[in-house]
Amino acid sequence: MFDELSRKLDGALKKLRQRGVLTEPMIKEGLREVRRVLLEADVNFQVTRDFLARVQERALGEAVLKAVSPGQQIVKIVHDELARLLGEGRPTLATAAEGPTVILLVGLQGSGKTTSAAKLAWRLGREGTTPMLAACDLQRPAAIEQLRTLGAQIGAPVVAGEFGGDPVAAAAAAVEKAREGGHSVLIVDTAGRLQIDDGLMEELGEIRDAVQPTEILLVADAMTGQEAVKIAQGFDEALGITGIVMTKMDGDARGGAALSIRGVTGRPIKFIGVGEGMDDLDTADPERLAGRILQMGDVIGLVERAQVAFDQGEQEKLQEQVLGRGRFTLEDFLVAMRQVQKMGPLDQLMKLIPGAARMKIPAGNLDPKRFKHVEAIILSMTPLERRKPELLDRSRRARIAKGSGRPVSEVNRLMKQFKEMQKFMKQMKGMMGGGGMPMPPSPSH
Repeated sequence: MFDELSRKLDGALKKLRQRGVLTEPMIKEGLREVRRVLLEADVNFQVTRDFLARVQERALGEAVLKAVSPGQQIVKIVHDELARLLGEGRPTLATAAEGPTVILLVGLQGSGKTTSAAKLAWRLGREGTTPMLAACDLQRPAAIEQLRTLGAQIGAPVVAGEFGGDPVAAAAAAVEKAREGGHSVLIVDTAGRLQIDDGLMEELGEIRDAVQPTEILLVADAMTGQEAVKIAQGFDEALGITGIVMTKMDGDARGGAALSIRGVTGRPIKFIGVGEGMDDLDTADPERLAGRILQMGDVIGLVERAQVAFDQGEQEKLQEQVLGRGRFTLEDFLVAMRQVQKMGPLDQLMKLIPGAARMKIPAGNLDPKRFKHVEAIILSMTPLERRKPELLDRSRRARIAKGSGRPVSEVNRLMKQFKEMQKFMKQMKGMMGGGGMPMPPSPSH
């Protein structure tokens, strides 16, 4: 997400960060480079101009020019203005005074509405609501079946009209079914077109009037660049959207649409899709997004992923076992490693750690196959060997290497890592009385 923009923007600000003293010409030259980066990232011209005018006005202030670290002060100003550009405060979803809260998803065909509907239902369900999904794209039978499949996957009920039927009547009926079933949220998936047309807007307007949604969220494909901004303007003028879900932010998007869309429409980005999994829908918190763009990380995002991925019961059981027996085994290591895997790909997690984006970590070290290799090695051991790693002499390691299909050097490297982890666990136990299971180190060759 924002990979290309982050890299280039970091390069543009690097010269300013490294200078002990900054003059007005230096600042203006640095901001000209920032301007070039933003325009290359497909940020709207007017949005770019207004953004840089605000940054320059603050950057040329006396407090910055006389600061101990003026370069860092300017980076802070850029961060603050990026957050302001992306929105004001953490975005939230409005709720209806009387249930159900109806969320209407609109957008062009192929933007990811159906998948986003399921992701949103999954997210809201984890937050304590009881969501229901409504399939109102009755022009494509595949859309109805896709939503039913996703609904079954996340355990959310799906109501749907008949293929070729009236989507307005289907949406109205879904509201009644949600109310009768005691569902607090109804997410309505609608039809799209390859481009905006009068027929689509008329149909969506009728659905809006029939269900009286609390939120109208436009699902926009970040890969379309500035076209996404024009699409957002069109839907907003016709329907009065309340927010935007940016999809495919994990792809090759340059980031310009996400930065431009609020500045042009005035509507907040509420969620961003960062992958195909049901957990890959993040809140578009402006402060955190600005931090990611400037490679400052996102600790809150990292914690949220851990809360979702870690099985609390298994975590507590693991902690009790380690404390009870006073030692950390390879079986414990495997359990902890599997929990870390649930948080997502290592390359994504590294971007959430402050400063990690600038670390020169070989791409191969973040390869998810590394986890599989470690898992294969540990599973090639006998239960006794996993519980008592000190038994692993040269002949046993050779047998394990052959059984896992990995070289002996990898087995030796794993055991070295494991010994370091054991030492760390002993230190943690001594300092904290055994509180909190740390993450295992990422496997590296």
